[in-house]
Amino acid sequence: MCSVIILNRPGHDWPILIAANRDEMHDRPWLPPARHWPDRPEIVAGQDLLAGGSWLGINDFGVVAGILNRPNTLGPQAGKRSRGELVLDALDLADADAAIEMLAQLDAAAYRPFNMFVADNSAAFWLRNDGTQLIAETLPPGLSMITAHDRNDPGSRRIRYYLPQWQAAEAPLPERQDWREWEALLGSRRHEPGGDVFDAMHIVSNTGFGTMSSSLIALPSVQHSERLPVWRFLGGRPETIAWQEIDLA
Repeated sequence: MCSVIILNRPGHDWPILIAANRDEMHDRPWLPPARHWPDRPEIVAGQDLLAGGSWLGINDFGVVAGILNRPNTLGPQAGKRSRGELVLDALDLADADAAIEMLAQLDAAAYRPFNMFVADNSAAFWLRNDGTQLIAETLPPGLSMITAHDRNDPGSRRIRYYLPQWQAAEAPLPERQDWREWEALLGSRRHEPGGDVFDAMHIVSNTGFGTMSSSLIALPSVQHSERLPVWRFLGGRPETIAWQEIDLA
């Protein structure tokens, strides 16, 4: 399962902070975030080379969108559309309200179950598809954690163990490039007693499945429109590769 943490702070200079880990099969090819789509030049996103879509991206209007699998739905399925295309569809729109309105009208049965989030500097949403219906919810102020399960769901071992740690962590200072505590949490391989490596934030296993990349994103407020969003990206294990800044100019 993937993980996304969203800190929603209305009125703050950086109202939306996002941390995300992408967990996937190692042999599924991908490219790091860039402007990969000539017909969508306003989108910067990671590219899934198998299906052509994305798991996480941002557009030039400051909209961020990402998608996660629900339990036991890893990979494509015959007769179902690619979930990764929904990230690009959301990023075709100029604000999160319009994107979530469009997504909520989709045919739930056309896709394998998923969780999706969409945010800009004034609103943040979570969209849940259980395979039969789509439910959109506004993310409240504060910290939300989403995995393959519901938002802040204690039934998820990862959420149960890590949500208090995310809530207690010092919030990043994007203007100072200070993300230390969030970087450490994204790279943590610890899990609660009775769990296993798949309940850690950063999954390392011998099954061919693990954490493929990590992202840290900050959206500036309307009052700081001179600032660009920030996207820090890690394309591997934190002990073997350095974080890099994605060019959003």
